[in-house]
Amino acid sequence: MSEPTREPRHEQDWHRVHPVTPFVRGWAAVVAILVIGGQQVLDDVANAVRAVDSIRSLWWVVLLGLVVLVAIIFGYAALAWRMTAYAVDDDAVRLRKGILFRQQRHARLDRLQAIDVRQPLLARLFGLAELRLEVAGGSDSGVAIGFLKEADAQRLRADLLARAAGVKAARRTDASGAQPTGAHQAPGTSSAPAEPADAPPAGVGEGADRPLDDVVPEAPERQVYEVPATRLLLSLLRMPGVWIGVLVLVGVGVAVAVTRELSILFSALPAILGVGGYIFQRFAGEFGFRAALSPDGIRLRHGLLETRAQTIPPGRVQAVSLTQGPLWRGPDWWRVKVNVAGYGGGEGQQQGEQQHVLLPVGPREEALTALWLVLPDLEVENPDDTLALLDEALTGDARTDRWFVTSPRRARLLDPWSWRRNGYAVTGRALLARGGRFVRSLEVVPHERTQSLGIEQGPWQRRRGLASFTLHSTPGPISPAVHHLAEDEAARLLAEQSARARAARAHAGPERWMEAGR
Repeated sequence: MSEPTREPRHEQDWHRVHPVTPFVRGWAAVVAILVIGGQQVLDDVANAVRAVDSIRSLWWVVLLGLVVLVAIIFGYAALAWRMTAYAVDDDAVRLRKGILFRQQRHARLDRLQAIDVRQPLLARLFGLAELRLEVAGGSDSGVAIGFLKEADAQRLRADLLARAAGVKAARRTDASGAQPTGAHQAPGTSSAPAEPADAPPAGVGEGADRPLDDVVPEAPERQVYEVPATRLLLSLLRMPGVWIGVLVLVGVGVAVAVTRELSILFSALPAILGVGGYIFQRFAGEFGFRAALSPDGIRLRHGLLETRAQTIPPGRVQAVSLTQGPLWRGPDWWRVKVNVAGYGGGEGQQQGEQQHVLLPVGPREEALTALWLVLPDLEVENPDDTLALLDEALTGDARTDRWFVTSPRRARLLDPWSWRRNGYAVTGRALLARGGRFVRSLEVVPHERTQSLGIEQGPWQRRRGLASFTLHSTPGPISPAVHHLAEDEAARLLAEQSARARAARAHAGPERWMEAGR
């Protein structure tokens, strides 16, 4: 009986991240501990003061404990850096890490959804950046490579986008004449052996902490729009939540002045800081927002303290929404968000929301421009009617509709404010779902990006012959739905949209979009 033949082991060139990474990550942990401790102190100031008085004579013990804690944090970060390495080839990016529990993750480039270059404040001081790869497959399927020198991170991002697009990357040979793994060689040539994929990070060769020397040039870009800081600030001041917070603050001030009890202020302080923190984080996260168009995708840059450069490959956006609050109607401002596969989570709530923003705030013209970045052509039957259709989608209702199918009159008891706005329209490229009276919304889903469809019907809807039509997208802020349609209309839409989605997926282009025209 012959032995089974073994598959040849895939070899990779493994590289370490920048040596300053432990310092950057360690200070992030220290700041997080200080923030948590500060919140605990604010929750119970009186007990915190008594605790300080009781240990005042043992200050050296507290200081020693803090030194030991900081040493443990930075020591762990240094050991984690030692055990971390990454490798790149034409098919995937691989990352291995872990001290007690080793793990190796890989992100397939044909499933790549977006690439971000993230720079926290401390990393910016050292000129470093983290590369985050988001791939289809869930909220925890991404790979983060960090930290690298900013120029190296940008070169690696350009290389990965080119590989994901199907462009074969060329590599310079090193001084010894060996060609790194992943280079495309002529038949019959060989390269220097690389380290096995399952070797420990400690065996990474000399110089492996430097990324590969790519010759893939960064694709040119054309800026499309930019959000001024004054407009962003004014848009935040027009949010109803800000005025509610101001009223609460005034009420607390009046209560403290009347009762002369500072405990009221301390009790309300966490809520006040929460509202203020949300507003500041949103302003800082969306500060300097710029969008540009390039062959490798839609490039978004934003951030005040922590900067982020996102690159969303074309055709990977699953759904688009345009929303307008009641206080934004005067200047006719809109906010545009998207669902991108792989952006379902993995970060804080505020950062996760900012990942999905395509335009924080802008006039209608810029909002439609953002929509064109994703869907350059809605394929309206008469192209001259495209703007009129979108105007109806954004601000129209059943009394003036030409293209939209809306809720019947019997839906007014279930939704007295928005029943005339609820509706849908279908073009050759996408389904448009409209709703909301006070907060207007328009959701656009390309036919080929439809994940699944459904009809929901509650007991009150059933009694009045109504049903809601839902489109299931990838995880994100957009949950497309058309509420309170007539039962037969919802069933007809379900059947027709299923056929449209199947036909669109059958004619969809390749995953590697730059190969589409070849």
